[in-house]
Amino acid sequence: MAEYKYAATCMFGLEKFVGETVDKLGYKRLDTIDGRVYFEGDENAAARCNVNFRCAEKLYIIIDEFNAVTFDELFEKTKSIKWEKYIPSDAFFPVTGHSIKSQLFSITDCQRIIKKAIVDRLFKAYNTDRLSETGVKVPIEFFILKDKVALMINTSGESLYKRGYRTATGEAPMRETLASALVQIARPFRDTLFYDPMCGSGTIAIEAALYLKNIAPGLNRGFAGEQFSFLPSHIWNDAREEAKNAISDEPVRIWGSDLSPEMIIIARENAKHAGVGDVIDFFVRDVSDIEIGERATVVCNPPYGERLLDVQEAEALYRKMGKAFEKAGLQRYYIFTSSEYFEKHFGRKADNTRKMYNGMLRCFYYQYYKKNK
Repeated sequence: MAEYKYAATCMFGLEKFVGETVDKLGYKRLDTIDGRVYFEGDENAAARCNVNFRCAEKLYIIIDEFNAVTFDELFEKTKSIKWEKYIPSDAFFPVTGHSIKSQLFSITDCQRIIKKAIVDRLFKAYNTDRLSETGVKVPIEFFILKDKVALMINTSGESLYKRGYRTATGEAPMRETLASALVQIARPFRDTLFYDPMCGSGTIAIEAALYLKNIAPGLNRGFAGEQFSFLPSHIWNDAREEAKNAISDEPVRIWGSDLSPEMIIIARENAKHAGVGDVIDFFVRDVSDIEIGERATVVCNPPYGERLLDVQEAEALYRKMGKAFEKAGLQRYYIFTSSEYFEKHFGRKADNTRKMYNGMLRCFYYQYYKKNK
């Protein structure tokens, strides 16, 4: 069975969760840098990780790594790789990538040279002077960091945050991968109510349902690697069957509410497509009228100045939330926003604050889990 080195990419701050999934699946972690987790695994890892990753963006197989400081070096070392093992004669193989702190910093030049080197290699391997590129897509990506080149094949295809269940969203939807991380940080319990009182299109509540029911987020979507001839076709069905057998039959209780009736309709549709429509109770309610009456874990992502509201409107909302949460007697709640002054307007200092990113926007995850004095 073939062994590979893999790279899983993720949003900054989510490396911990990607690494934990790698560990859980039984693979050996090699290194972690900002936005990337490297590990070793067999060919099954391509399928099992794509199906089970909750917080990764894409999964790559690293074909080769080498140092290069000139375009000649880049060309010759790329050409020396046995690309015919991975790329059929009619395959479409676009080249994209990134370069950080390296002498080869021109992305377009690196793309052109890597593409030409692969083409030259395949010309010789297939004894031809023309590649139709009309067949299966094999996406090639390079990552150059401090003059070290990694040439990789994208096994995920579209980013893994695209679970496939969102039929519609609000104006500023949160990525599913980030929502899953917020859920996991909150450490919800199956026997305790989970509630998002500002649920929008339902992403946080849906990710909580997938997590608590142990439903693999990639169970119902396809991956680029399913078309690769060098990966056995059975590994994808095997990974999905394994994931189906791991789904928990323990009951869970999840609520999602929003001021907008239109968003509640969308949230219900999204939950239905995610296979958790019967797990989540969505309803219309203003956050100022929040009521629970039992022990619960509350996680929400209120609108903030850079997203939907202006700063003054956002601050007024935080003050309203503070009064409502205190009146409702909430004890365990987690609030994600870009406002570094949230606590001032909310009226209570967080027990812990975690800096995170929503894309390139720096955000804060305010965590409350101790009784208010």
